[in-house]
Amino acid sequence: MLPGWRSWPRRWTSSSMELQPPTSTKGYDVALDVNVMGVKYLCQLAKKCANLKMLLHVSTAFAAGDREGLIMERPFKKGETLREGTYLDIDAELRLVGDVKKELELQDGGCGDKTKRERKGMKELGLERSRHFGWSNTYVFTKAMGEMLLGQLHGAIPVVILRPSIITSILRDPLPGWMQGTRTIDTIIIGYAKQNLSCFLADLELTMDVIPGDMVANAMMVTMVAHSEEQGAEVMYHATSSLRNPAPYGVLYESGRRHFYENPRLSKDGQVIPTKEMHFFKTIASFHLYMLIKYKLPLEILHVVNLLLCGLFSQLYDDLTRKYKFVMHLVDVYGPFALFKGCFDDINLERLRLTMTKTSPEDDMFNFDPKTVDWNDYFYKIHIPGVLNSKSQNRPLVLFSGRHQQLLHICKDLWHIDCPCN
Repeated sequence: MLPGWRSWPRRWTSSSMELQPPTSTKGYDVALDVNVMGVKYLCQLAKKCANLKMLLHVSTAFAAGDREGLIMERPFKKGETLREGTYLDIDAELRLVGDVKKELELQDGGCGDKTKRERKGMKELGLERSRHFGWSNTYVFTKAMGEMLLGQLHGAIPVVILRPSIITSILRDPLPGWMQGTRTIDTIIIGYAKQNLSCFLADLELTMDVIPGDMVANAMMVTMVAHSEEQGAEVMYHATSSLRNPAPYGVLYESGRRHFYENPRLSKDGQVIPTKEMHFFKTIASFHLYMLIKYKLPLEILHVVNLLLCGLFSQLYDDLTRKYKFVMHLVDVYGPFALFKGCFDDINLERLRLTMTKTSPEDDMFNFDPKTVDWNDYFYKIHIPGVLNSKSQNRPLVLFSGRHQQLLHICKDLWHIDCPCN
């Protein structure tokens, strides 16, 4: 994603490429603005670029929905949904957001926290519309809408849609263990490190489809090269690992336990934070029942006692409530991924891997083959230490222009064409 991308007249002024985290917890209005209208503006800009070779759109593999079995690399058709008997009209959804915003303004009546109320209303609307059409959350729903819109608007411009699964920290280049911000499974790792999480929703035997960030970046560059001369083409790729090299959630948990036992965390006063076992629930119903009995009911009792004692336990109540909401928020956002039973086919990307010349020294530098990852080693030695190193969370990921020249040589050697980003 480019800074200032919504102002589409801006132009690229550098050969560097930046990866930004997704808007996974935003309201429906923001998600539509970024993931749907952003595609529209990008297509408008692309058609004004006379020398443009192709257009690469990064979506998410989970836009395919909460399906079981093998999920093919196939673009969505216009209006297609995951729930039988429904049709998705993108323009109608945009109008709906405008209408709901007007209703919220009328209900507000000019008093109260308008911004907070509107933000809450948009989050609720996004979840409602997503689940109505068969998607689990607003982010994956609007990413699917963006794919549909791109299919309608790209015209003669060659388009590649790259669908990565859960993107994790850098495996090798440029800095092992690096990733901007705190994302997806990283939030759970940090919660476990601070011992704020004693339980979570997950089946440790299910496959956790993750892919290192540098492999996603490499796949982006190679797919740009491969399809820069195919007029009107629309190609889908899954940058995933569940088919070629599946990693169960148990691998991440055992790696985390091992890391924290061997490298115990310290509290602010220098005391060792003991590493406790974590309990996992395999169904949403069992998790919610546990949270209700174990935490929600005692919290309600504490709330009543606090009122009767004129706020004597306000600080304790607020702290426990914050922790409870933190866990429930994680489950709302990441729960569907934790219980995901699908397997992403990546035959298109595998064919592209085989096309690359094995004797080329650049082959290893632009590696995006998940079979080369030892998940136990990666999580224990690279990913978990990287997540816990707060200094590595503050700078954007930039693929420096030096790799641009190396990509140019690969373009000429493998496909006998000029680099599309040259």
